[in-house]
Amino acid sequence: MSLSARAGLVAFRCRLHLLLALGLRRAALAETARRLACCPEDAHALATRSHLLATDGAWAAALPLQEQLLRLRPADAVAWFNLGYLHDRLDQWSAAEAAFRRATELSPTLDRAWYGLGLSLIAQSRLEEALSPLRRSTELQPMSPHAWYQLARVHAQRGETEQARAIIEHLRRFEPRVAAQLTGETGLVPGQA
Repeated sequence: MSLSARAGLVAFRCRLHLLLALGLRRAALAETARRLACCPEDAHALATRSHLLATDGAWAAALPLQEQLLRLRPADAVAWFNLGYLHDRLDQWSAAEAAFRRATELSPTLDRAWYGLGLSLIAQSRLEEALSPLRRSTELQPMSPHAWYQLARVHAQRGETEQARAIIEHLRRFEPRVAAQLTGETGLVPGQA
């Protein structure tokens, strides 16, 4: 990279960070558009623009940027996770599943990718297959209630009430509100047959 190209990149990133620090999201979006017009392979600009659009709920607009980023960085597990998230938000479950699977292959400890994979399988009514990624997510983040919640719901939907009750009891120790919510949703009370 030439010195002038490097200076342009540094200036872009400084402007972008300043705009974001000041809460000027629209200006930051405009800045990323300008950067991508002259440097369409700027991974930082692609990732930032995709993120800003996604957080604004413009998932369909963020999707091609994320796909372009992955053409530049095919081994980026977080970018694969973000692609899966966008597909999930667009109710494109099989595409979400594929992206989350790729993220877990590249980074087996990326708990949120395991969780996303579980959710995409649930959305496709593949409950038995969802158990393994949800369990893996709970192993990686044992104090996060999200995967535990989904795991209990899947067990309850499959008629595996003892497993669901055990998870509700486990959640009661560190997330009593989530445990109470599950009890209300499933009608399962720990300790009762």
